[in-house]
Amino acid sequence: MIEKAKIEKVVNDFIKGTELFLVAVKVSSSNRITVLADSKKGITIDECVSIHRYIEKNLDRNKEDFELQVSSPGLDVPFGVIEQYYKNEGEQIEVVDIEGTRFNGKLKNVTAGGFELETEIKIKGKPKELKEISFNYDDVKSAKIVLTIK
Repeated sequence: MIEKAKIEKVVNDFIKGTELFLVAVKVSSSNRITVLADSKKGITIDECVSIHRYIEKNLDRNKEDFELQVSSPGLDVPFGVIEQYYKNEGEQIEVVDIEGTRFNGKLKNVTAGGFELETEIKIKGKPKELKEISFNYDDVKSAKIVLTIK
């Protein structure tokens, strides 16, 4: 089986000095490799193809056969790295904390240690009010984009 760390190193060598960042690498027991990458402005098909070709060039199919897929994480995939929080600052997201409580709101003030979520709080008998909730990344079970129709 191809080692996940080897794929991560190859991808990181390729994207070093670019706006691209690695979100995740998965390697199955049957050597199906999935690489998820992105950038602040989004990743193009051409960039995915370039990463794919670079990985293939740096692996030996004569030693181990593999299947390779390179893509963006997609909107339904929870954030995997801090760069995704920076990319989506100002967007509506759903956060599930480690206790399982769901919060929806606008992602704000992203830092290396955490972020704030501007959300509407409804207290019985009072009108909804905006409140900012602070989160450390360690307190977040998952976070992902909420699709809204405008």
